[in-house]
Amino acid sequence: MEKKTMIEFSNFGFQYFAQSEPTLHDINLKIYEGEKILIAGPSGSGKSTLGNCINGLIPFAYKGKITGSLKVGGIETKEASLFKLSAKVGTVLQDSDGQFIGLNVGEDIAFSLENDMVPLNEMKEKVKRISQIVDMEDHLDHDPHALSGGQKQRVSLAGVMVDDVDILLFDEPLANLDPKTGKTAIELIDQISSENRTVVIIEHRLEDVLHRPVDRIILIDEGRIIMDASPDAVLASGVLAKYGVREPLYLTAAKYAGAIITEQMKPASLDTFDVSSVKEPIQKWYEDNHIREKQKHQKEMLKIDHIGYSYDGIKPVLQDISATVYEGEMLSIVGKNGAGKTTLASIICGFIQPDQGKILMNGEDLSKYTISERAEKIGIVMQNPNQMISKTMIFDEVALGLQVRNIPEEEIKQRVYDVLKICGLYEFRNWPVSALSFGQKKRVSIAAILVLNPQILILDEPTAGQDYHHYSEIMEFLKELNDNGQTIIMITHDMHLMLEYTDRAIVITEGKKLADEKAFAVLCDPELTEKANLKETSLFELAKKTDISEPLEFVECFIHYDRKERENEG
Repeated sequence: MEKKTMIEFSNFGFQYFAQSEPTLHDINLKIYEGEKILIAGPSGSGKSTLGNCINGLIPFAYKGKITGSLKVGGIETKEASLFKLSAKVGTVLQDSDGQFIGLNVGEDIAFSLENDMVPLNEMKEKVKRISQIVDMEDHLDHDPHALSGGQKQRVSLAGVMVDDVDILLFDEPLANLDPKTGKTAIELIDQISSENRTVVIIEHRLEDVLHRPVDRIILIDEGRIIMDASPDAVLASGVLAKYGVREPLYLTAAKYAGAIITEQMKPASLDTFDVSSVKEPIQKWYEDNHIREKQKHQKEMLKIDHIGYSYDGIKPVLQDISATVYEGEMLSIVGKNGAGKTTLASIICGFIQPDQGKILMNGEDLSKYTISERAEKIGIVMQNPNQMISKTMIFDEVALGLQVRNIPEEEIKQRVYDVLKICGLYEFRNWPVSALSFGQKKRVSIAAILVLNPQILILDEPTAGQDYHHYSEIMEFLKELNDNGQTIIMITHDMHLMLEYTDRAIVITEGKKLADEKAFAVLCDPELTEKANLKETSLFELAKKTDISEPLEFVECFIHYDRKERENEG
């Protein structure tokens, strides 16, 4: 029986009125009932615009010129209303703050049910059931804006799941989630799609999305469809990196070993991948490249000394946290959503004062400095760019910190242009911030701090919402800074970032420090990853599947080899 077409683009194009060129060109695409589709592509490729056309935000919220046709559930979108389309399509936005309506979590989840006049008892029962699925049943009376990034994402997910729409659209659902919660989110989305709902996922974290099968991957670049094929075909094609999407690490390892990846090897998942065909080359590659790195001599720079903190004086958010940050190192702080990582960063910056303990920098107690005095020493880039951006124009936003420090105009211009080039934003230097995607706004907020040259740079989720190309560009720049002596602390859920760029990781869960060790060792410890809501690296699993006797050393070998490869490319 032929499947019903749920979404149909025919020679479709779209151009924002504020832009001189179309964002989408000649899109021809059919998505069928019950299909699960992944739309991937670099930041600014048009994938979020495509999503906004499906859910009706274009043309009803974002104005522009439409060419061709788009039918959703048989309705021509440009002739429908936003209300009519919202009954067909439910959306989880990448920027959760823009989606909240209720004063507390329970109200927010129940919003669409209230609109549909669902009886109160039935509504309460449904909200309770959905909140349990997304692990938010203990937060129903909390303000959604006060939650951690991952908790916000779960509330948004629940708000869409509670409604019985035919099509569900997820715009970068993993952007703010810790690895284990992200894995759960993908399992939830898979569960939803098994109920014959059509699911469209816009995401560039390919390996994480493919934790559960998808029917097709649509690869987009510069507003055009580059490839529309099965996950196995897309991964075997080798085109992903060219278009700003990272391939799974186990495939990168197999390619380093000289293996040719074909569609028949089923490379979309490590569970289906024909590992036997790459076993011998991987073993040989490991034997040829396994060299232990020498320990560096390190000078203590920042000392976190028995820090304790509670927001309400009752429930501790941080308990007896002690750690040392060494001069010139790049360190990651990881752990589950709501573990206290961002709170610790706020204490280091002086935004809040600890209940117990102290922060020392070069042996000096920082409590005697004001926030602005600490800002001369420690710069922080927050997780949500909307909380940092205060100027209308991109150039003005990046220049602001230099202007308040009375830096000469000519120097300001040069420094701002230099950092905009590094962050891939130079071409947008005269644009308003409002015209940017969430990922591009993130780069503006990073640029605004980088331009100040702080002694210690703290980045809260620096790569959230970034495609592989811009992720690599920013991280290679940060690595260059680090190679020149810049001390960098990164709070991250991105296990790739932790593995590739940081030598050491501090693991915090439920306000306690669980571990402080080599980054690759953290992701090869099943018990630790389970406790901290992290996820074992697929490299560790690949090593075990190819009978490498020392899987931990194999992961270490990959990290050092991969860094050298990137240096050679650079």
